[in-house]
Amino acid sequence: MEFFERTIFTDEHDQFRKTFRNWLDKEVVPNHEQWEKDGITPRSLWLEAGKHGFLGLTVGEQYGGGATDDYRFAAIMAEEVGYTGVIGSANGFTLHNDIVLPYYISLANEDQKNRWLPGMVTGEIIGALAITEPNTGSDVAGVKTSAVRHGDTWVVNGAKTFISNGINSDVVVTVCRTDPEKGHAGFSLLILERGMKGFERGRNLDKLGMHAQDTAELFFTDVEVPAENMLGDEGMGFTYLMRNLAQERLGIAVGAVAVADAALHWTLDYTRERKAFGQSISQFQNSKFLLAELATEVQIAQVYVDHCVELHCAQKLNAEQAAAAKFWTTELQNKVVDRCLQLHGGYGYMREYPIARAWADSRIQTIYGGTTEIMKEIVGRSLTR
Repeated sequence: MEFFERTIFTDEHDQFRKTFRNWLDKEVVPNHEQWEKDGITPRSLWLEAGKHGFLGLTVGEQYGGGATDDYRFAAIMAEEVGYTGVIGSANGFTLHNDIVLPYYISLANEDQKNRWLPGMVTGEIIGALAITEPNTGSDVAGVKTSAVRHGDTWVVNGAKTFISNGINSDVVVTVCRTDPEKGHAGFSLLILERGMKGFERGRNLDKLGMHAQDTAELFFTDVEVPAENMLGDEGMGFTYLMRNLAQERLGIAVGAVAVADAALHWTLDYTRERKAFGQSISQFQNSKFLLAELATEVQIAQVYVDHCVELHCAQKLNAEQAAAAKFWTTELQNKVVDRCLQLHGGYGYMREYPIARAWADSRIQTIYGGTTEIMKEIVGRSLTR
């Protein structure tokens, strides 16, 4: 439902949207429920995504990628995943493309790019980012996983948790403390690879929602990581993380508005058909007022997020704008989905209805990528410094 025409997309974007949506409808939607039960998507889906050009859009042509720096293509993928309600099954692609790959593209040397990027484009190599630890959430500076240099190797010890793509991943950008005496300058990024001795995966965590998105614990016990697996410069890890957070948070905001919009569409359809006391639920004044309120807020959010996408494409999006987009849209997403579930009545509580699955999937949005409270701190700090 649109009160205005969105103008940030071209005919090329529209064609890409149609192609990606058709692929989701054919390959993902029919299998989503089974993958939700399995708690993971099969690696074969990643290979299919790679075959159709949906992985590595920003990777250079020499490595097989799409060679575009236009973020709008990534935004389209995030939106369509939200519209179709297959968050758990397809969210891993967004993580791989928009959160993990930028580290390789901007920091990897030529040897590293040749080792990893072609496989990350085809889907043969799946990426993950390991920051969060059992006792360290939004406070990145509290990371305790250590890496100690011994000749040509780094010996890594520690643990990570809540790692998306944690079971399927082949290469993991891992935040390690390489110098405990240097504070923020004491962190570095190391690539840990599947099969390294001492690198163990724990449980595929049992989450409230997004069940098909594998989320794991990772354990490191004297893992010997070759020095050539350091990404970027030693001691620059914290700076690199801060540099990439704006895009991560924008991506979450894009998906949040899409899910909220989808929830409204499902609810409008349901309330028009469902009758109570001789009339459709949509005709009650309470329903009209609530739907009017939610639709208006979603449209306002869409305008701001589209503006942020344009800023990001122009390399002008700052940390505060991204943080504002992230906390406002994800809080709105939870509000919209919750109110829409209420309008579904008892059926809204049944997982066979997409609104129930969306309610469970949405709850994480105000937590990962930086909690609402941290986002407000970032915005507030910029206002009062």
